[in-house]
Amino acid sequence: MAPDLPGLPLALGAEGAAVADLQRRLLAQGLPVAGEEGALGARTEDAIRRFQERRGLRVDGICGRQTWSALVEAGYRLGDRLLYLRTPYLRGDDVVDLQRRLGALGFDAGRIDGMFGPDTDRALRSFQRNAGLLVDGKCGLKSLLALQRLRSKGPDVDPAALRESARLLSAPPTLFGRKVALGEFGGLGAFLRELQRVLGDRGAVVTLLSHPDPSILAGQVNATFADVFVAVALAAPGHACRASYWGAHGTVSPAGRRLAGLLLDELSVSGAGIDGAATPMATPLLRETRMPAVALEVGPPRFAVEEASTAASAIGRAVSRWADDPCLDLT
Repeated sequence: MAPDLPGLPLALGAEGAAVADLQRRLLAQGLPVAGEEGALGARTEDAIRRFQERRGLRVDGICGRQTWSALVEAGYRLGDRLLYLRTPYLRGDDVVDLQRRLGALGFDAGRIDGMFGPDTDRALRSFQRNAGLLVDGKCGLKSLLALQRLRSKGPDVDPAALRESARLLSAPPTLFGRKVALGEFGGLGAFLRELQRVLGDRGAVVTLLSHPDPSILAGQVNATFADVFVAVALAAPGHACRASYWGAHGTVSPAGRRLAGLLLDELSVSGAGIDGAATPMATPLLRETRMPAVALEVGPPRFAVEEASTAASAIGRAVSRWADDPCLDLT
């Protein structure tokens, strides 16, 4: 996560040096805000919305921590800095480029998520070994030159998506014994317990998790080594059910996309309203979880509260269908 910009969140009407910095970064992304230098007006708000939509973030026109971090990451180009494994992970579009290039050469760097984690470190070291370079896990000038020299001429591939699909297709076609993690951000403990009962009756081994911070919740989920994760939240007032899965930089989680669609399908059949199709997003929760994951918003809130049993049964049927019939589309 990039250091916070002073004054965050920045919304319509904000002024000052922080807004000017924000506008410079938006301009670098091809989103000009002429005439509003140093002041967050309608043009800057629209530019923020367009950037958020482009990066798979919640579109609200407000520059909060997630939007600011995404803007900082978008400013990095491969070669701008030394890339290596550290804690916290280095993040940025330069890492995306590195992951994509390694994958195209057959070195699986994991999900193309812009985070230099252990998978990217292993892939880089394997590449260095095969290219006759010093194997130090650092992407500096020599590694960059070798990557450019050996750049693949074939189509881009996403090894992580292929591996995820292969793992699901080879798994037993049943929910029995599968490890399912359920998460929420606070206030939905009773609903998750009902959902745990429904999934448990179908043979799943269910873990309940709760934390208001998406990144911390993602870390908790990863520690369970679950086969699948569903995060549940109440939809905003006036909204019906929505579902999102990991998707960014031209890649998606095929298993997450499949489950998200099934969840909306079953909720719709159960009588809940649906706010459009499932969408790919790059929120911290979806980006940082290591298994197929879906962020599900259940709405209107009345449905989740007064029809909790109906909603939980619909979600249970969707997860069961997901386990029984992967039917994955890799396009």
